Amino acid sequence: MRKEILLDGVKRPLSEVIGHFNAVIFIPQMMQIIEGGPEERRRHLNLALAQTIPAYARTLNEYGQALTQRNALLKLLNERGGDASQLDPWDANLASSGAQIILARIQAVQEIEKLAARVHFELTHRQEVLRLNYLPAYDPLPRPHGQIAMLLNEPVDRGKLTLEEIQQGFLRRLQEVRSEEIARGMTTLGPHRDELRFLSNGIDLGDYGSRGQVRTTLLALKLAEVEWMKKRTGQWPVLLLDEVLAELDIQRRVDLLAYIEKSEQALLTTTDMNLFAPGFIERVKVWRVEDGKVSGQ
Repeated sequence: MRKEILLDGVKRPLSEVIGHFNAVIFIPQMMQIIEGGPEERRRHLNLALAQTIPAYARTLNEYGQALTQRNALLKLLNERGGDASQLDPWDANLASSGAQIILARIQAVQEIEKLAARVHFELTHRQEVLRLNYLPAYDPLPRPHGQIAMLLNEPVDRGKLTLEEIQQGFLRRLQEVRSEEIARGMTTLGPHRDELRFLSNGIDLGDYGSRGQVRTTLLALKLAEVEWMKKRTGQWPVLLLDEVLAELDIQRRVDLLAYIEKSEQALLTTTDMNLFAPGFIERVKVWRVEDGKVSGQ
């Protein structure tokens, strides 16, 4: 079955329709954003950015195409040899689109972190401080002399970096590691290898967080994204939450529902209405789905 996307009745590619209907979604499987591999976090960040920055999806696609071509050439040079200067145009393309992605991610993570930390602090009864640590595979920030990489729990401010600084630095670094990448037959630097970690009171939740901590952090992240998208686009996204109250204690349920009520539009699904406070039920519209039929309450 072939899928088609229509916008006002006209077929459009996915990259052109992203951002026309913004939504922030929570489903239990999304805990993989924190617990899973780095590709899960990159995918999540890309989706959020594509909804708020019109050109982001196109830039991401351009980067992917340049990366594919560059990797093919690196593999060819590794197997058959040849003039390494053939990489020059692909290096330039990769650095140009890659720098735009890196800068967008730097800005987004810093903005979302401020909002998420506030929500998380309240949901944890003022006991835990949340940090989002963006770890770009190509880090445009100079490292202290002799330090191999930035420390995971050390706050890093990349907010003053310019697009030109990132692009030129990325290009120089690609040229510096060219011999190594030819030997490996692949591109080892760039946004396709970026990482994002979630820390609570300095503890990496992806490695050591309890299920409750991970769930609370993800909820704080989602609620922060709602406010962030509103600030970025001027419009409230639709908040879609599936079984959001499961595994939360009573106080966290109360706090979470208070935040949800601040949203312009939120849709929640549940199989247990007893999880919701009676006062909340009275203030919202309830639909029941039974045997494939929807009825209002």
